[in-house]
Amino acid sequence: MIPKRELGRTGLSVTLFGLGGEGALEKPNCPDEAENIINRAIDLGVNYLDTAPTYGSGQSEKNIGRVMKSRRSEVYLATKTLDRTYDGTMKLLENSLGNLQTDYLDLYQVHNVRTNEDLDKAFGKDGAVKALEKLRDEGVIRFLGLTGHSNSGILLRGIREYPFDTLLMTLNAGDIHYDPFQEKLLKEAVKMEMGIIAMKVTATGRIFRKDGLTSMKQALGYVLSFPVSNAIISISEVDEVDENTRVAANFEPLSSVELKELEELVKPNKEEANYFKIHW
Repeated sequence: MIPKRELGRTGLSVTLFGLGGEGALEKPNCPDEAENIINRAIDLGVNYLDTAPTYGSGQSEKNIGRVMKSRRSEVYLATKTLDRTYDGTMKLLENSLGNLQTDYLDLYQVHNVRTNEDLDKAFGKDGAVKALEKLRDEGVIRFLGLTGHSNSGILLRGIREYPFDTLLMTLNAGDIHYDPFQEKLLKEAVKMEMGIIAMKVTATGRIFRKDGLTSMKQALGYVLSFPVSNAIISISEVDEVDENTRVAANFEPLSSVELKELEELVKPNKEEANYFKIHW
């Protein structure tokens, strides 16, 4: 059984391993493969699914939707808006609900915030946050979130200026070597009792190397040793669902010494481990 943690102040309890919507789930013309992965994850107890309209140009949402048609009540479902405006977000949300074959979302997130301009637009009188508030008031979405994989200072501003329920942020064993999200940003989110969802646990596989990290036990164990609610991981093939489930089920927090050892292993590969902060 996969352990669960509270998703901040939302009252939701989420499995330590959550299924990300990229990887095989966003590939075109492979619906059976995607559905097998989603069904296997839910069968093994995974109760948190995260996606976005941009993943596979909607393919990820559509693949998840085919499973949600019969299994919606078994999971907490999250997607995102990359649009910063009220009208654009409303249109995206309507399309996402259709793709996901549901009439509500547990979490709707302002996606991939990078700059002050992103926040200014989203927080404006005709911005995305106004749309999220209206959708929450109407019962279409339950909770509001913010996401980003670069520039911890911008995300810090975002959570200080608006009471988002959740933060989806990057965290892996290379984080400490470049604009560490685990320092001010993570600490502030914990202080605010936000639900904190970790992503880029393996830097899309880039964190692994023969003389560095070599296993998901190391990569996921590092992240789960921090005060996060869970970590979302995208899957390439169904066997990876089983592996991640085993790691989460057998997780034991690492000591500060063990965390430091993993950080040192990644140090020679720190740019690849943080590629999403530097190159995206």
